[in-house]
Amino acid sequence: MSLAIASTSLAERLDELVGKHAVPGASLAVLQDDEISAAASGVLNLDTGVESTIDSLFQIGSITKVWTTTVIMQLVDEGRVELDAPLRSYIPEYAVADATVSESVTIRHLLTHSSGIDGDHFADTGRGDDALEKYAASCASLRQVHPLGATMSYCNTGFSVLGRVIEVVTDRVWDTVMRERLFEPMKLTHTATLPEDVLRYRAAIGHIQPPGQDRRTASSWGLPRTAGPAGGICSSASEVLRFAQLHLAGGALDGEQIVSADSVQAMQEPQVVVPSGGDGLSSRHWGLGWSIFDWNGRTVIGHDGGTIGQAAFFRVVPDAGVAIALLTNGGNPIALFRELFAELLRELSGVEMPAEAMPPATPLPVDPGAYVGLYEREGASIRVEARDGGIVAVETVTGLGSEMTPEPIELPLQLAVEDDDLFLTQHPLAPGLWLPARFVTLADGTRVLHLGGRATPRTGD
Repeated sequence: MSLAIASTSLAERLDELVGKHAVPGASLAVLQDDEISAAASGVLNLDTGVESTIDSLFQIGSITKVWTTTVIMQLVDEGRVELDAPLRSYIPEYAVADATVSESVTIRHLLTHSSGIDGDHFADTGRGDDALEKYAASCASLRQVHPLGATMSYCNTGFSVLGRVIEVVTDRVWDTVMRERLFEPMKLTHTATLPEDVLRYRAAIGHIQPPGQDRRTASSWGLPRTAGPAGGICSSASEVLRFAQLHLAGGALDGEQIVSADSVQAMQEPQVVVPSGGDGLSSRHWGLGWSIFDWNGRTVIGHDGGTIGQAAFFRVVPDAGVAIALLTNGGNPIALFRELFAELLRELSGVEMPAEAMPPATPLPVDPGAYVGLYEREGASIRVEARDGGIVAVETVTGLGSEMTPEPIELPLQLAVEDDDLFLTQHPLAPGLWLPARFVTLADGTRVLHLGGRATPRTGD
């Protein structure tokens, strides 16, 4: 397929924008009229200078969650998993700190990020085939960031646990199930979950640049094995779009029904509202696995992924049969995503990406007393402080993410127009872009700061 943007080829445009946004390397693929076009730019590793190619493997991060969901839905098709069954139907010993949640949390809660279980529990329980079994046991002390089903908060923890459900139901490790139930039926040749398999191919490493420091390759290549079902797949942009073809074709590829059309449709139906969603990055709703966007009356589904210095972006326009995947390994990938996808989606499908939210030119007055305090969850501590007539969120990243953000970051919060609880802040990973943040009071009186898809509860003054 020949694809042009203002008479500039896809590859040339990718080269131009990769340079503009200081991205070391990228892989891009576009699906239109059931044909996939691909381009690559830059290098996979600044230390070695190995060139990025269209068949190079990048970490697709949390896009993996939609793949894991697809396997869960295969098991639903087979009558082996029920979405509204308690998780303990499959893992009888599963427990978190809240006994009621331990008994009542369902598969659907996990698929829709509505369990309220603290979602950034990245315990490393080793490289063995029992990693997810041990991981499930390690959740016993996890607290709630919101009551069960009260709202949504992005939950990596839940998808690692879903990986364990898959293992229990199939009596196979998650990696093997993914290969046998998805990769092989889809005829994927450059998709893997384990580093020893990724090493068979060209593979990207992430690059990080902590504030005030030079850019460098990340000291760790990938996530712990326990994070596999939440973010462990490595693939090429083209093969990510084979997955898009599967879902655009009602679950069938090359004459084989891999997952039922009913399950494909169910995955795309809104399940929960995202309190801080609605821009190009943050969806308005979550379905089963998928993020669901409403862009000027058009439904777009997708998911993004972020690992250690790598970022991936995936959008599908079902009514146009168009999909785009972009895989990157550093720099300012969010700015690259916004500029490139806005152009491509407009040209290929007539979809207009929403304009970036902007605060009013003159800051609106803020009553700090309604917001100040300490907000805490696994992976982050956020202190909201009154400052210079407004408020600032000072976030300290802990755990796995602390390598990329070792020092506290200050996020000045500017009140959005005509909405007392919606604020905007400069995105810490993409200077010049604005990120929505919403303070939410839940039905039980719990106060949470919803930022980056995560609910962080207020724990103190």
